[in-house]
Amino acid sequence: MDGGARGANSGVMANVLVLGASGGIGSALQAAHAGRGDAVTALSRSGDGFDVTDPASVDGALAGLGPFDRVIVATGALEIAGAEPEKTIRAVTAKAMADQYAVNAIGPALVLAHAHDLLKPDGVFAVLSARVGSIGDNRIGGWISYRSAKAAVNQIVHTAAIELARTHRHAAVVVLHPGTVATPFTEKYLGRHPSVPPEKAAINLLMVMDGMTRDHTGRFFDWAGKEVPW
Repeated sequence: MDGGARGANSGVMANVLVLGASGGIGSALQAAHAGRGDAVTALSRSGDGFDVTDPASVDGALAGLGPFDRVIVATGALEIAGAEPEKTIRAVTAKAMADQYAVNAIGPALVLAHAHDLLKPDGVFAVLSARVGSIGDNRIGGWISYRSAKAAVNQIVHTAAIELARTHRHAAVVVLHPGTVATPFTEKYLGRHPSVPPEKAAINLLMVMDGMTRDHTGRFFDWAGKEVPW
């Protein structure tokens, strides 16, 4: 991926905000940035009471923060309140689907509402999504609520990127797929799928974000920097 690098690749310390920093990927992203000398502000539900499903919590936590060179939204959930991903449309419930949207779509949208203040004019705002949220890449079905919530957040980021381009002309606002990461989040669902530890996933994502420019804004990329279809 072409573009001006930040952080360790450019020799300039970046100012980074990681949301969802207590999760497997979030904590690894925090550590990876700190390890290369970046200044990291980290917020999480367990550590700071930062709850993306609560607008007052989001507004209170983010008020006065920024601007950052990089904002990473690493919040998310696959299982909520014991509801496992559906294997069939017949298993969909209103509660499970609403919970998925609250965490995986509405939460990032509430954060993006602060993006104008959080992000520097040439910064990178990355929201972690999942390849299963791709409509074009869906060939096996299942996981209706989770897939739909991730597809929704993809649209939210794409739409926000269009707006932010008017005031942050050199920024990149993107969706990232971290790959299949071996965390408690995915433990039950790995099966035969190859996975990487969070530390490796974080390094992969840093390399992708380091290469981001305004030419990448509003788009969906995987851990290797390859574009994912919507």
